[in-house]
Amino acid sequence: MAPTHVLRCCQRGLAWIPVIFIALVVCWSYYAYVVELCIFTIPSIGEQIVYLIFFHLSFVMFVWSYWKTIFTQPANPSKEFCLPKAEKERYEKEERPESQQEILWRAATSLPLYTRTGAGAIRYCDRCQVIKPDRCHHCSACDMCVLKMDHHCPWVNNCVGFSNYKFFILFLAYSLVYCLFIAATVLQYFIKFWTNELPDTHAKFHVLFLFFVAAMFCISILSLFSYHLWLVGKNRSTIEAFRAPVFRTGSDKNGFSLGFRKNIAQVFGDQKKYWLLPVFTSQGDGLTFPARLVNADVEQATVNLHPEPDKSAAEVPESPLSDSQNRLLSNDQHANNVGDHLANNTLKSAESGTITISMESES
Repeated sequence: MAPTHVLRCCQRGLAWIPVIFIALVVCWSYYAYVVELCIFTIPSIGEQIVYLIFFHLSFVMFVWSYWKTIFTQPANPSKEFCLPKAEKERYEKEERPESQQEILWRAATSLPLYTRTGAGAIRYCDRCQVIKPDRCHHCSACDMCVLKMDHHCPWVNNCVGFSNYKFFILFLAYSLVYCLFIAATVLQYFIKFWTNELPDTHAKFHVLFLFFVAAMFCISILSLFSYHLWLVGKNRSTIEAFRAPVFRTGSDKNGFSLGFRKNIAQVFGDQKKYWLLPVFTSQGDGLTFPARLVNADVEQATVNLHPEPDKSAAEVPESPLSDSQNRLLSNDQHANNVGDHLANNTLKSAESGTITISMESES
């Protein structure tokens, strides 16, 4: 039986097959459009120039966003989400789940955590041995925990998450523009070749096949692009769309929704001039996210946090924080909540008077 690391290397090599396939299709489409269509088929010089200018604009943006999606490393939890050495040893030796959770609750006192497991426990990854930040999930293909993981995409051989989700959206957008432009400009020559108005040349096969391929990719990309635009508008990941995040008050599919405009800004940033460029402008650090409190939570007396960016997480791309980012629980308040949980979840809310909840309304 082959060693595990050899099988792992083979698996990683095979994972590049879809990317190589897409690269070959794109290279062929470039040759077919530029050489066979524009040079050998289109008789008008003016038409050739116009087509080539717009074609290369869409081609460059498509390749740029595709490259960024593939080669941007997924962001991982920072060291502060790892258990201290002593607590880690106690956790590994402990066999009772209840005792393990007590260890996790104590370790999570200084962490800004909003979400829980379905049973209300701290989300912990035994594989990576880290407490999972909100919206973080473990990817079995990448064998790592990924911040704000959306899904693992075989067509980019990478996890789509906090660090490259904007690039993925732009990749879908520019690939759709690329295919639509090719299909629209090739259509008239496709009809002429199909009806034998143009003589049979070596360009005929390329033009006919180019239209079919562009139209096929248009249909498939359009549905996927529309779905992810809907997710961006709702501020959900693909995982959260199928399994709603669980808060102290229960599962809430709209728990991270801040209103349409702010949801868009979460992915694309505050500066609109950078929205169409594949450069990182997403808000936040990927470790904490603003959340909307839909139901009153008796464990949360107030919600008023102004978090500082986590400078220890070097692998997380830097991005300026907006006002909407300052919405999470304060560490002191969160520590008190965890302490209350460990003390048999005893809370005397009747003596606390009025509970103040800060909520973000839909805009």
